[in-house]
Amino acid sequence: MQTTNASTDPHGQRDIIVCNNLEKHYSRGGETVRVLESINLTLARGAFVALMGPSGSGKTTLLNLFAGIDRPTAGALHVDGQDLTKLSRAQLAQWRATSVGYVFQLYHLVPVLTAYENVELPLYLHELSRAQRHERVSEALEAVGIADRHAHYPRQLSGGQEQRVAIARAIVTRPALLLADEPTGDLDRVAAASIMQLLSKLHSERGQTIVMVTHDSSTATHAQRLVRLDKGQLVEDVAVRS
Repeated sequence: MQTTNASTDPHGQRDIIVCNNLEKHYSRGGETVRVLESINLTLARGAFVALMGPSGSGKTTLLNLFAGIDRPTAGALHVDGQDLTKLSRAQLAQWRATSVGYVFQLYHLVPVLTAYENVELPLYLHELSRAQRHERVSEALEAVGIADRHAHYPRQLSGGQEQRVAIARAIVTRPALLLADEPTGDLDRVAAASIMQLLSKLHSERGQTIVMVTHDSSTATHAQRLVRLDKGQLVEDVAVRS
């Protein structure tokens, strides 16, 4: 099983995310909507960070900037050694395929594919043999505790099991950074607790860097660090556990 060094990457970089005066604006009805303003934030490799704030505070926008899904309007953003403001859309897509895993609240599994096939999908963007893909998928399904459901379709799985498949899909490429947008938001309390135990295990045993958006303060206690946004501004950044 591959682990991510929690202190430095192969190039000696301790920090996995560095934002300097990061801003994101949208035009709406002839007006400028300032979603994020002057965000200065540095996250260490191997950290587990909870990103919180009221609806409309810019949490998901910031997560999407980290993933290279969206582009900042102004400021500097380095993620996993790359200056994302300097990459073309094609370069961003290629970088994202190797460096980032993304977990969505509503799973976004392909209903006509089995759990195994859903997890395997991202690997087709990599130059891997069928045997190598099988090894990666089997490892990921085992890591999330759902290897025995590999032949099941999403409709045959519970919500918690679907999210485990989604997490397996996010980690199968062995990304440096795992981003999760409300990963427990569509689950009942028991399933949510199980998913948070899984994310905590991935962090502690694999050294996986995780940035998670959540509205739930109890979910946030699983993280090491709490970053809070309000009206597009960074208003709190504290350690919640070592």
